[in-house]
Amino acid sequence: MTSEKTPGYPEAVRAVKYIAARWPARPRVGIVLGSGLGEVVRGLRRVRRIPLASIPGFPRPSVAGHGGALHLGFWGEVPVAVLAGRVHLYEGYGPGEVVFPVRVMALAGIRSFTATCAAGGIGPRATPGSLMVLSDHLNLQGANVLAGFHDQRWGERFVDMTQAYDPSLRLCTLKAARAMRLKCFEGVYASFLGPTYETPAEIRALRTLGADAVGMSTVPEVIAVHQMGVRALAVAIITNRAAGLSRNPLSHEEVLETGQAAAQDLARLLDAVMPALAAVDGVEESRSQGVEKSKNSREVEESTTS
Repeated sequence: MTSEKTPGYPEAVRAVKYIAARWPARPRVGIVLGSGLGEVVRGLRRVRRIPLASIPGFPRPSVAGHGGALHLGFWGEVPVAVLAGRVHLYEGYGPGEVVFPVRVMALAGIRSFTATCAAGGIGPRATPGSLMVLSDHLNLQGANVLAGFHDQRWGERFVDMTQAYDPSLRLCTLKAARAMRLKCFEGVYASFLGPTYETPAEIRALRTLGADAVGMSTVPEVIAVHQMGVRALAVAIITNRAAGLSRNPLSHEEVLETGQAAAQDLARLLDAVMPALAAVDGVEESRSQGVEKSKNSREVEESTTS
């Protein structure tokens, strides 16, 4: 499903203008919803729903459980952009296409980005229905979105990933989950290409490498927004035990069912951390890790790219 030309910076500017013409507020928080988590958008107010197919350059999800719309609205008093449905490398899209929507969110002005996903549990705490706040990841997808031609407008080529998942946002999320008595822990996420589920041997290897959960998404998006200097948080819903750790066969239906059942807990958790997600972090705002937001905003406003 890879297009003939991967959308780049000029196409992202065009998409930002398209969205701004249909929703005047500037989003402060960007959220991507994983498999079966579309119900999270029900809590938004004054919503404008834009089909992804109508936004210039946006790829279209082809997997069950992933909607196909960008929801622009208010989470409490915070203007947010919520992508209901993502695309994956295993669908045939290239890395640049997979991360194009989150790059557009960053250019549109988000201060923080939250990725949600479904994952298979490896560690002892990663049981179905629990939530895992990502502390780090293993990129085992065989691709990196920053490889290839470097457009400096996205940010630096060589990006330090030591704190790709913002420590303050992680701490705030864990405290909120504890206060709500949610089953939540912090762990390392391994990202495979898919679409096959992992083999028991691969799961044993991942456990040795320190992975607590495994999935097929999230990592490209986090790399992309981190390059652009946007704070990132990621929360995985553990939908099943990984291969070899349960007698039950793995299925996408189980992933969707468990994800939908846990969507309410996820929505409550995001509601609790929304003030932190929307806050301006002075250190992060001044950090020159990629294209600064002020520079991005000026380029979007001043660009005459058609």
